[in-house]
Amino acid sequence: MARYTGPVCRLCRREGTKLFLKGTKCMSDRCPLEKRNFAPGQHGQSRKAKIVGYGLQLREKQKAKRIYFTLETQFRAYYEKANRATGVTGDLLIQQLERRLDNVAFRLGFAISRRQARQVVRHGHVEVNGRKVNIPSYQVSVGDTIAIRENAKKLGIVEAASAYAAQNHSPSWLQIDFPNFTGKVISLPKRDEVSLPVNEQLIVELYSK
Repeated sequence: MARYTGPVCRLCRREGTKLFLKGTKCMSDRCPLEKRNFAPGQHGQSRKAKIVGYGLQLREKQKAKRIYFTLETQFRAYYEKANRATGVTGDLLIQQLERRLDNVAFRLGFAISRRQARQVVRHGHVEVNGRKVNIPSYQVSVGDTIAIRENAKKLGIVEAASAYAAQNHSPSWLQIDFPNFTGKVISLPKRDEVSLPVNEQLIVELYSK
């Protein structure tokens, strides 16, 4: 399966905003966007064309894809499912992305970034309702209990991430037990509960053409 393997800080510079792909680094002075707030590449500083219409819609879609580390086919499938369901399409799209297991692991403090959380899930360190699940795109449901497996609780990255997350605001749709590395989905995430630098309505407009 194809995936981006280059430096993720270039993605933030391309979008002109922090996508928080590197965890604590994004909060520090070491964030490249603080020093070079222009697009990467030879002509990055001189390429400042105003983006409107289709270009603006495309950039919003690219931001969402990069934040959640999904490819076009998978992202389009999320949209199609949201579009068929009853409700606001944009809100339902964000809800599906938030319910990905790698994102939930990140929200629960099992990793300092979604990219790291994806790795933690892929390596089999996470279980859902007592069963190991190593599929990052697995959709959690209300009532599901997500936990770090017993033999992975002493991993340095997990301990560091949990300590950092315990000092920050926790999502209201998740119930978190930091000492035991567990969490429970108590409700479906609502759009106003998800802090995301993305205008999902522009994504809906792009796909509905």
